[in-house]
Amino acid sequence: MDASELQIMTGRCWAQLRQPGRAIPVLENVLSAYPDLWGRDKALYLTWLAEAYRDAGEVEQAAAVLSEAQALSADVASVRPRQRITDVAATLAPYGFSLS
Repeated sequence: MDASELQIMTGRCWAQLRQPGRAIPVLENVLSAYPDLWGRDKALYLTWLAEAYRDAGEVEQAAAVLSEAQALSADVASVRPRQRITDVAATLAPYGFSLS
């Protein structure tokens, strides 16, 4: 585990604890430098950022981040990112968001 992974885990924990004010800066910082080449992992981590934005009341930003995660996971041979994206999208549905 390196410093980036530690930051991601920290941000995910804050997101799970519904502390978006703490989760968002950590996740944004580390994911801005995280390579798109690691699409599976980055797509998963973006779902926690999307949840943090949703919990902060920033639904449009949450939808934008989730759309980015969906694009990154399009060519990934893993079910996990798609399932997380679907689950988070369901929480945004009351705000009019749907996966395209």
